[in-house]
Amino acid sequence: VKVGWRSQYCGVFKLERDGVVYYFLDNEFYFGGDSLYSWNDMEKFIFFQKAALDALYPLGFRPDVIHCHDWQAGLVPVLLDAQYQKGEFYRGIKTVMTIHNLRYQGVFNKNDANEMLEFPRRYYTPDKLEYYGDVNFLKAGIVFADFVTTVSDTYAEEIKQPHFGERLDGLLRAKQGRLGGILNGVDYDVYDPSRDEAIFYRYNARNFVTGKRQNKLALQEELGLEQRAEAPIVGIVSRLVSQKGIDLIAAVMDDFMRMDLQIVVLGTGEPQYEELFRRYARQYGGKVSANITFDNALAHRIYAGSDMFLMPSLFEPCGLSQLIALKYGAIPIVREVGGLKDTVFSYNEYSGEGNGFSFWAYNAHDMLYTVARAANLYRQSKVWNGIVRAAMKCDYSWGASAEHYVNIYQFITRD
Repeated sequence: VKVGWRSQYCGVFKLERDGVVYYFLDNEFYFGGDSLYSWNDMEKFIFFQKAALDALYPLGFRPDVIHCHDWQAGLVPVLLDAQYQKGEFYRGIKTVMTIHNLRYQGVFNKNDANEMLEFPRRYYTPDKLEYYGDVNFLKAGIVFADFVTTVSDTYAEEIKQPHFGERLDGLLRAKQGRLGGILNGVDYDVYDPSRDEAIFYRYNARNFVTGKRQNKLALQEELGLEQRAEAPIVGIVSRLVSQKGIDLIAAVMDDFMRMDLQIVVLGTGEPQYEELFRRYARQYGGKVSANITFDNALAHRIYAGSDMFLMPSLFEPCGLSQLIALKYGAIPIVREVGGLKDTVFSYNEYSGEGNGFSFWAYNAHDMLYTVARAANLYRQSKVWNGIVRAAMKCDYSWGASAEHYVNIYQFITRD
Protein backbone atom coordinates (compact mmCIF):
# COMPACT_ATOMS: atom_id res chain seq x y z
CA VAL A 1 0.00 0.00 0.00
CA LYS A 2 1.47 3.35 -1.04
CA VAL A 3 1.28 6.13 1.56
CA GLY A 4 3.12 9.12 0.12
CA TRP A 5 6.69 8.04 -0.65
CA ARG A 6 6.43 4.99 1.62
CA SER A 7 5.25 1.57 0.44
CA GLN A 8 3.90 -0.43 3.34
CA TYR A 9 3.19 -4.12 3.84
CA CYS A 10 -0.45 -5.08 4.41
CA GLY A 11 -1.47 -8.57 5.41
CA VAL A 12 -5.08 -9.75 5.27
CA PHE A 13 -6.60 -12.28 7.66
CA LYS A 14 -9.98 -13.90 7.08
CA LEU A 15 -12.54 -15.22 9.54
CA GLU A 16 -15.90 -16.79 8.72
CA ARG A 17 -18.38 -16.95 11.57
CA ASP A 18 -22.13 -17.60 11.48
CA GLY A 19 -22.06 -17.22 7.70
CA VAL A 20 -20.43 -13.78 7.80
CA VAL A 21 -16.92 -13.24 6.36
CA TYR A 22 -14.65 -10.80 8.21
CA TYR A 23 -11.34 -9.46 6.91
CA PHE A 24 -8.65 -7.98 9.17
CA LEU A 25 -5.76 -5.82 7.96
CA ASP A 26 -2.33 -6.47 9.46
CA ASN A 27 0.52 -3.98 9.77
CA GLU A 28 2.65 -3.91 12.91
CA PHE A 29 4.34 -0.61 11.97
CA TYR A 30 1.05 1.28 12.35
CA PHE A 31 -1.02 -0.94 14.63
CA GLY A 32 1.52 -2.62 16.89
CA GLY A 33 1.80 -1.46 20.49
CA ASP A 34 -0.71 -0.96 23.25
CA SER A 35 -2.42 2.26 22.15
CA LEU A 36 -4.86 2.66 19.26
CA TYR A 37 -4.05 6.37 18.91
CA SER A 38 -0.53 7.80 18.71
CA TRP A 39 1.68 10.53 17.22
CA ASN A 40 1.19 9.28 13.64
CA ASP A 41 -2.61 9.04 13.59
CA MET A 42 -2.95 10.85 10.26
CA GLU A 43 -0.58 8.51 8.42
CA LYS A 44 -1.92 5.46 10.26
CA PHE A 45 -5.51 6.02 9.22
CA ILE A 46 -4.63 7.06 5.67
CA PHE A 47 -2.87 3.69 5.42
CA PHE A 48 -5.89 1.93 6.93
CA GLN A 49 -8.32 3.43 4.44
CA LYS A 50 -6.12 2.88 1.39
CA ALA A 51 -5.37 -0.67 2.52
CA ALA A 52 -9.09 -1.44 2.88
CA LEU A 53 -9.74 -0.26 -0.68
CA ASP A 54 -6.62 -1.87 -2.17
CA ALA A 55 -7.47 -5.23 -0.61
CA LEU A 56 -10.84 -5.49 -2.34
CA TYR A 57 -9.54 -6.28 -5.82
CA PRO A 58 -7.16 -9.16 -4.96
CA LEU A 59 -9.83 -10.57 -2.65
CA GLY A 60 -12.35 -10.47 -5.49
CA PHE A 61 -14.84 -8.76 -3.19
CA ARG A 62 -16.66 -5.82 -4.74
CA PRO A 63 -19.11 -4.36 -2.21
CA ASP A 64 -22.22 -2.47 -3.28
CA VAL A 65 -21.80 -0.15 -0.29
CA ILE A 66 -18.86 0.79 1.94
CA HIS A 67 -20.07 1.99 5.34
CA CYS A 68 -17.58 4.41 6.92
CA HIS A 69 -17.56 5.31 10.61
CA ASP A 70 -16.16 8.60 11.92
CA TRP A 71 -13.08 10.50 10.79
CA GLN A 72 -10.88 7.41 10.82
CA ALA A 73 -12.72 6.25 7.68
CA GLY A 74 -13.78 9.67 6.36
CA LEU A 75 -11.40 9.69 3.38
CA VAL A 76 -12.80 6.52 1.80
CA PRO A 77 -15.54 8.35 -0.18
CA VAL A 78 -12.92 10.89 -1.39
CA LEU A 79 -10.38 8.20 -2.32
CA LEU A 80 -13.05 6.42 -4.36
CA ASP A 81 -13.87 9.67 -6.17
CA ALA A 82 -10.29 10.86 -6.72
CA GLN A 83 -8.25 7.71 -7.30
CA TYR A 84 -10.27 4.51 -7.54
CA GLN A 85 -13.29 5.25 -9.73
CA LYS A 86 -11.09 5.09 -12.82
CA GLY A 87 -10.93 1.32 -12.45
CA GLU A 88 -13.94 -0.70 -13.64
CA PHE A 89 -13.83 -2.80 -10.48
CA TYR A 90 -14.41 0.17 -8.15
CA ARG A 91 -16.73 2.23 -10.32
CA GLY A 92 -20.19 2.75 -8.82
CA ILE A 93 -19.43 1.64 -5.24
CA LYS A 94 -21.63 3.71 -2.92
CA THR A 95 -20.70 5.04 0.52
CA VAL A 96 -22.48 5.78 3.80
CA MET A 97 -20.79 8.01 6.39
CA THR A 98 -21.85 7.58 10.03
CA ILE A 99 -21.05 10.27 12.61
CA HIS A 100 -20.88 8.89 16.14
CA ASN A 101 -19.69 12.13 17.76
CA LEU A 102 -19.26 15.28 15.67
CA ARG A 103 -16.77 16.74 18.14
CA TYR A 104 -14.04 14.37 16.89
CA GLN A 105 -13.23 15.30 13.28
CA GLY A 106 -9.65 14.33 12.41
CA VAL A 107 -8.16 17.76 11.56
CA PHE A 108 -4.58 17.70 10.23
CA ASN A 109 -2.05 19.93 8.50
CA LYS A 110 -2.96 20.33 4.82
CA ASN A 111 0.59 20.02 3.47
CA ASP A 112 1.34 16.91 5.51
CA ALA A 113 -1.90 15.27 4.39
CA ASN A 114 -1.31 16.11 0.74
CA GLU A 115 2.13 14.50 0.80
CA MET A 116 0.47 11.18 1.65
CA LEU A 117 -2.76 11.53 -0.34
CA GLU A 118 -1.57 13.19 -3.56
CA PHE A 119 -5.04 14.46 -4.43
CA PRO A 120 -5.46 16.99 -7.27
CA ARG A 121 -5.51 20.59 -6.02
CA ARG A 122 -9.24 20.95 -6.73
CA TYR A 123 -9.95 18.77 -3.66
CA TYR A 124 -8.37 21.28 -1.27
CA THR A 125 -11.13 23.88 -1.36
CA PRO A 126 -13.60 25.07 1.33
CA ASP A 127 -16.44 23.08 -0.24
CA LYS A 128 -14.41 19.85 -0.05
CA LEU A 129 -11.49 18.95 2.27
CA GLU A 130 -10.19 22.37 3.35
CA TYR A 131 -11.09 23.40 6.90
CA TYR A 132 -9.82 26.75 8.15
CA GLY A 133 -6.45 26.18 6.48
CA ASP A 134 -6.19 22.52 7.44
CA VAL A 135 -7.71 19.25 6.21
CA ASN A 136 -10.71 17.71 7.96
CA PHE A 137 -11.19 13.96 7.41
CA LEU A 138 -14.75 13.85 8.77
CA LYS A 139 -15.80 16.82 6.65
CA ALA A 140 -14.37 15.03 3.61
CA GLY A 141 -16.54 12.01 4.30
CA ILE A 142 -19.66 14.12 4.79
CA VAL A 143 -19.08 15.98 1.50
CA PHE A 144 -18.42 12.93 -0.68
CA ALA A 145 -20.60 10.22 0.90
CA ASP A 146 -23.84 9.21 -0.81
CA PHE A 147 -25.66 9.31 2.53
CA VAL A 148 -24.76 10.56 6.01
CA THR A 149 -26.21 9.04 9.18
CA THR A 150 -25.77 9.70 12.84
CA VAL A 151 -26.86 7.70 15.86
CA SER A 152 -30.23 9.24 16.74
CA ASP A 153 -32.93 11.32 15.07
CA THR A 154 -32.61 14.17 17.55
CA TYR A 155 -28.82 14.37 17.16
CA ALA A 156 -29.26 14.47 13.37
CA GLU A 157 -31.39 17.60 13.85
CA GLU A 158 -29.18 19.13 16.55
CA ILE A 159 -25.97 19.03 14.51
CA LYS A 160 -27.56 21.24 11.85
CA GLN A 161 -27.60 24.05 14.43
CA PRO A 162 -24.54 26.14 15.44
CA HIS A 163 -24.72 25.11 19.12
CA PHE A 164 -24.16 21.42 18.35
CA GLY A 165 -22.71 21.68 14.83
CA GLU A 166 -19.02 21.98 15.77
CA ARG A 167 -18.46 24.44 12.88
CA LEU A 168 -19.91 21.99 10.34
CA ASP A 169 -23.58 22.93 10.77
CA GLY A 170 -23.72 24.78 7.44
CA LEU A 171 -22.42 21.75 5.55
CA LEU A 172 -24.85 19.46 7.36
CA ARG A 173 -27.78 21.73 6.54
CA ALA A 174 -26.72 21.59 2.89
CA LYS A 175 -26.62 17.78 3.16
CA GLN A 176 -29.94 17.46 4.99
CA GLY A 177 -31.71 15.73 2.08
CA ARG A 178 -29.28 12.84 2.60
CA LEU A 179 -28.82 13.03 6.35
CA GLY A 180 -30.71 10.96 8.88
CA GLY A 181 -30.52 9.44 12.34
CA ILE A 182 -30.62 5.75 13.25
CA LEU A 183 -30.43 4.72 16.90
CA ASN A 184 -27.65 2.45 18.04
CA GLY A 185 -28.82 -0.85 19.45
CA VAL A 186 -27.93 -3.01 22.44
CA ASP A 187 -26.81 -6.62 22.21
CA TYR A 188 -29.30 -8.39 24.46
CA ASP A 189 -27.19 -11.55 24.33
CA VAL A 190 -24.76 -9.59 26.52
CA TYR A 191 -27.10 -7.24 28.39
CA ASP A 192 -30.04 -9.26 29.70
CA PRO A 193 -30.60 -9.60 33.45
CA SER A 194 -32.33 -12.95 32.96
CA ARG A 195 -29.11 -14.47 31.53
CA ASP A 196 -26.34 -12.21 32.88
CA GLU A 197 -23.73 -14.28 34.74
CA ALA A 198 -21.93 -11.16 36.01
CA ILE A 199 -24.78 -10.09 38.33
CA PHE A 200 -25.62 -11.52 41.75
CA TYR A 201 -29.16 -12.75 40.97
CA ARG A 202 -30.79 -13.13 37.58
CA TYR A 203 -34.28 -11.72 37.06
CA ASN A 204 -36.76 -10.66 34.36
CA ALA A 205 -39.75 -8.34 33.84
CA ARG A 206 -42.00 -10.68 35.86
CA ASN A 207 -39.91 -11.21 39.00
CA PHE A 208 -37.88 -7.99 39.04
CA VAL A 209 -39.23 -6.81 42.42
CA THR A 210 -37.43 -9.62 44.23
CA GLY A 211 -34.53 -9.76 41.76
CA LYS A 212 -33.71 -6.06 41.92
CA ARG A 213 -33.90 -6.06 45.73
CA GLN A 214 -31.49 -9.00 46.01
CA ASN A 215 -29.02 -7.40 43.61
CA LYS A 216 -29.30 -4.10 45.43
CA LEU A 217 -28.54 -5.53 48.88
CA ALA A 218 -25.63 -7.53 47.47
CA LEU A 219 -24.23 -4.46 45.70
CA GLN A 220 -24.52 -2.42 48.89
CA GLU A 221 -22.59 -5.11 50.75
CA GLU A 222 -19.91 -5.37 48.04
CA LEU A 223 -19.31 -1.61 47.94
CA GLY A 224 -19.53 -0.94 51.67
CA LEU A 225 -22.80 1.02 51.55
CA GLU A 226 -25.50 0.89 54.20
CA GLN A 227 -27.71 -2.13 53.43
CA ARG A 228 -31.07 -0.38 53.22
CA ALA A 229 -33.55 -1.52 50.59
CA GLU A 230 -35.69 1.60 51.16
CA ALA A 231 -32.90 4.01 50.11
CA PRO A 232 -32.79 4.26 46.30
CA ILE A 233 -29.42 3.74 44.64
CA VAL A 234 -28.55 6.19 41.84
CA GLY A 235 -26.03 4.57 39.47
CA ILE A 236 -23.55 6.46 37.30
CA VAL A 237 -21.46 4.44 34.81
CA SER A 238 -19.72 6.98 32.63
CA ARG A 239 -16.62 8.68 31.41
CA LEU A 240 -16.09 11.40 34.01
CA VAL A 241 -15.85 14.30 31.57
CA SER A 242 -17.71 17.56 31.04
CA GLN A 243 -19.67 16.19 28.05
CA LYS A 244 -21.42 13.78 30.42
CA GLY A 245 -22.74 16.60 32.63
CA ILE A 246 -20.54 15.70 35.59
CA ASP A 247 -20.23 19.40 36.46
CA LEU A 248 -23.99 19.45 37.13
CA ILE A 249 -23.61 16.57 39.55
CA ALA A 250 -20.62 18.30 41.21
CA ALA A 251 -22.70 21.43 41.75
CA VAL A 252 -25.38 19.66 43.81
CA MET A 253 -23.58 16.74 45.47
CA ASP A 254 -24.10 18.32 48.90
CA ASP A 255 -27.83 18.55 48.14
CA PHE A 256 -27.88 14.89 47.11
CA MET A 257 -26.23 13.96 50.39
CA ARG A 258 -29.09 15.61 52.30
CA MET A 259 -31.53 13.28 50.51
CA ASP A 260 -32.21 9.69 51.55
CA LEU A 261 -30.42 8.06 48.62
CA GLN A 262 -27.10 6.44 47.74
CA ILE A 263 -24.81 7.15 44.77
CA VAL A 264 -22.60 4.57 43.05
CA VAL A 265 -20.07 5.84 40.50
CA LEU A 266 -17.96 3.81 38.07
CA GLY A 267 -15.64 5.40 35.51
CA THR A 268 -12.50 7.36 34.81
CA GLY A 269 -11.92 10.76 33.23
CA GLU A 270 -10.90 14.29 34.14
CA PRO A 271 -8.84 14.42 37.38
CA GLN A 272 -11.05 17.01 39.10
CA TYR A 273 -14.12 14.80 38.72
CA GLU A 274 -12.30 11.66 39.80
CA GLU A 275 -11.14 13.45 42.95
CA LEU A 276 -14.61 14.92 43.54
CA PHE A 277 -16.19 11.48 43.83
CA ARG A 278 -13.28 10.08 45.84
CA ARG A 279 -13.69 12.97 48.31
CA TYR A 280 -17.43 12.40 48.72
CA ALA A 281 -16.86 8.65 49.12
CA ARG A 282 -14.43 9.39 51.98
CA GLN A 283 -16.82 11.89 53.53
CA TYR A 284 -20.01 9.85 53.08
CA GLY A 285 -18.75 6.27 53.10
CA GLY A 286 -22.14 4.69 53.69
CA LYS A 287 -23.89 6.74 50.99
CA VAL A 288 -21.34 7.16 48.17
CA SER A 289 -19.19 4.57 46.42
CA ALA A 290 -16.55 5.89 43.98
CA ASN A 291 -15.00 3.26 41.72
CA ILE A 292 -12.49 5.18 39.60
CA THR A 293 -11.60 2.40 37.22
CA PHE A 294 -12.86 0.37 34.27
CA ASP A 295 -14.62 -2.79 35.41
CA ASN A 296 -17.13 -4.36 33.02
CA ALA A 297 -18.43 -6.95 35.48
CA LEU A 298 -19.01 -4.29 38.15
CA ALA A 299 -20.85 -2.18 35.58
CA HIS A 300 -23.32 -5.04 35.07
CA ARG A 301 -23.82 -5.34 38.83
CA ILE A 302 -24.43 -1.59 39.11
CA TYR A 303 -27.11 -1.73 36.40
CA ALA A 304 -28.76 -4.65 38.20
CA GLY A 305 -28.50 -3.18 41.69
CA SER A 306 -29.36 0.47 40.98
CA ASP A 307 -32.89 1.80 41.20
CA MET A 308 -32.10 4.85 39.03
CA PHE A 309 -29.43 5.72 36.49
CA LEU A 310 -28.26 9.32 36.07
CA MET A 311 -27.17 10.72 32.65
CA PRO A 312 -27.35 14.57 32.62
CA SER A 313 -25.29 14.94 29.42
CA LEU A 314 -24.35 18.25 27.87
CA PHE A 315 -24.77 16.49 24.53
CA GLU A 316 -25.28 12.81 23.75
CA PRO A 317 -25.36 11.58 20.13
CA CYS A 318 -27.05 8.33 21.14
CA GLY A 319 -25.99 6.95 24.48
CA LEU A 320 -25.90 3.24 25.29
CA SER A 321 -25.91 3.35 29.08
CA GLN A 322 -29.54 4.48 29.28
CA LEU A 323 -30.56 1.64 26.93
CA ILE A 324 -28.78 -0.91 29.12
CA ALA A 325 -30.26 0.67 32.26
CA LEU A 326 -33.78 0.33 30.84
CA LYS A 327 -33.28 -3.39 30.25
CA TYR A 328 -32.07 -3.85 33.83
CA GLY A 329 -34.90 -1.78 35.35
CA ALA A 330 -32.56 0.97 36.55
CA ILE A 331 -34.79 3.92 35.70
CA PRO A 332 -32.92 6.53 33.64
CA ILE A 333 -32.87 10.18 34.70
CA VAL A 334 -31.61 12.06 31.67
CA ARG A 335 -31.36 15.44 30.03
CA GLU A 336 -33.57 15.82 26.96
CA VAL A 337 -30.80 15.85 24.37
CA GLY A 338 -29.72 13.65 21.44
CA GLY A 339 -30.45 9.96 21.77
CA LEU A 340 -31.51 10.39 25.40
CA LYS A 341 -34.54 12.35 24.24
CA ASP A 342 -35.36 9.65 21.67
CA THR A 343 -35.28 6.73 24.11
CA VAL A 344 -36.28 7.95 27.59
CA PHE A 345 -39.80 9.31 28.04
CA SER A 346 -40.60 11.10 31.28
CA TYR A 347 -43.21 9.51 33.54
CA ASN A 348 -46.61 11.15 33.35
CA GLU A 349 -48.61 10.90 36.58
CA TYR A 350 -51.91 11.42 34.76
CA SER A 351 -51.60 8.85 31.98
CA GLY A 352 -49.22 6.47 33.75
CA GLU A 353 -47.00 6.42 30.66
CA GLY A 354 -43.24 6.76 30.63
CA ASN A 355 -40.09 4.73 31.15
CA GLY A 356 -37.92 7.26 33.03
CA PHE A 357 -37.48 10.89 34.02
CA SER A 358 -36.04 13.84 32.11
CA PHE A 359 -35.31 17.55 32.26
CA TRP A 360 -34.53 20.01 29.48
CA ALA A 361 -32.36 22.91 30.69
CA TYR A 362 -28.67 22.33 31.35
CA ASN A 363 -29.19 23.34 34.94
CA ALA A 364 -28.05 21.56 38.11
CA HIS A 365 -31.17 22.43 40.08
CA ASP A 366 -33.49 21.18 37.35
CA MET A 367 -31.58 17.90 37.54
CA LEU A 368 -31.79 17.93 41.36
CA TYR A 369 -35.55 18.49 41.24
CA THR A 370 -35.94 15.61 38.76
CA VAL A 371 -33.93 13.22 40.95
CA ALA A 372 -36.01 14.29 43.97
CA ARG A 373 -39.22 13.64 42.00
CA ALA A 374 -38.00 10.16 41.07
CA ALA A 375 -36.94 9.43 44.66
CA ASN A 376 -40.38 10.46 45.91
CA LEU A 377 -42.13 8.16 43.40
CA TYR A 378 -39.75 5.33 44.31
CA ARG A 379 -41.46 5.20 47.70
CA GLN A 380 -44.82 4.61 45.96
CA SER A 381 -44.13 0.98 45.12
CA LYS A 382 -47.12 0.41 42.83
CA VAL A 383 -46.27 3.44 40.70
CA TRP A 384 -42.56 2.65 40.68
CA ASN A 385 -43.05 -0.97 39.70
CA GLY A 386 -45.17 0.17 36.75
CA ILE A 387 -42.34 2.42 35.56
CA VAL A 388 -39.80 -0.40 35.93
CA ARG A 389 -42.05 -2.79 34.04
CA ALA A 390 -42.42 -0.30 31.18
CA ALA A 391 -38.65 0.25 31.09
CA MET A 392 -37.78 -3.44 30.96
CA LYS A 393 -40.23 -4.06 28.13
CA CYS A 394 -38.51 -1.53 25.84
CA ASP A 395 -36.86 -3.09 22.80
CA TYR A 396 -33.70 -1.31 21.67
CA SER A 397 -32.07 -4.33 20.08
CA TRP A 398 -30.22 -4.10 16.76
CA GLY A 399 -33.07 -5.58 14.70
CA ALA A 400 -34.99 -2.35 14.02
CA SER A 401 -31.81 -0.34 13.46
CA ALA A 402 -30.51 -2.91 10.97
CA GLU A 403 -33.69 -2.58 8.91
CA HIS A 404 -33.18 1.19 8.66
CA TYR A 405 -29.61 0.71 7.43
CA VAL A 406 -30.75 -1.81 4.81
CA ASN A 407 -33.32 0.71 3.55
CA ILE A 408 -30.58 3.34 3.14
CA TYR A 409 -28.32 0.87 1.31
CA GLN A 410 -31.15 0.02 -1.06
CA PHE A 411 -31.96 3.71 -1.60
CA ILE A 412 -28.43 4.77 -2.60
CA THR A 413 -27.76 1.72 -4.77
CA ARG A 414 -30.83 2.59 -6.86
CA ASP A 415 -29.32 5.99 -7.76
